[in-house]
Amino acid sequence: MSDSKKLVVIVTSGFNDERSSVAWSVANGGIASGYEITMFMVSSGVDWVRKGAADVARLNPLDPTVKEMIQNVIDSGGKIFVCPPCAGVRGYTKDDLIEGAELAGSTAMLGVVSEGAQTLTF
Repeated sequence: MSDSKKLVVIVTSGFNDERSSVAWSVANGGIASGYEITMFMVSSGVDWVRKGAADVARLNPLDPTVKEMIQNVIDSGGKIFVCPPCAGVRGYTKDDLIEGAELAGSTAMLGVVSEGAQTLTF
């Protein structure tokens, strides 16, 4: 097990739920606190990483834009895993996802958990 602090944030909500922007805010707080961040996008949460989608979303006016928070996760070396069946049911392929997001299922996410990551679900 690694000595680094790791956090997996599971995002189950899309644009219709403010909790999803809170998930990105918590992830960014984790980055500022020295955590290695892994996002796991499931259900309608996969909508956040479809190309162009976060350009228009700002659920909490006191936070940075969701697009900025997503980019910060990527720029910090964080991982963004996208549930393949959840993407597929929406007709998304890897080409529909932003750069830095990858189709990877629960096994990939659980690999991070097995390394000692804490998990939060929104």
